[in-house]
Amino acid sequence: MAAYARTLRANGVPVPRIAQRFVITSGKRRGKCPSAATIHRILAEGETVETTARLGPGLTSPAPRV
Repeated sequence: MAAYARTLRANGVPVPRIAQRFVITSGKRRGKCPSAATIHRILAEGETVETTARLGPGLTSPAPRV
């Protein structure tokens, strides 16, 4: 789900429209769409994971050049 959401966002699809494309399959909200806030969290989490993979664990930004 996260990869598909990131792909849609990269193609310029607005977050509310992305949320409408997904349906929750288990739990209390089964059969409903996730909120836009949930989609924002999924997208933000993916950016954090990609940044960590690129920079290494424990780093949040590139080291400043001197």
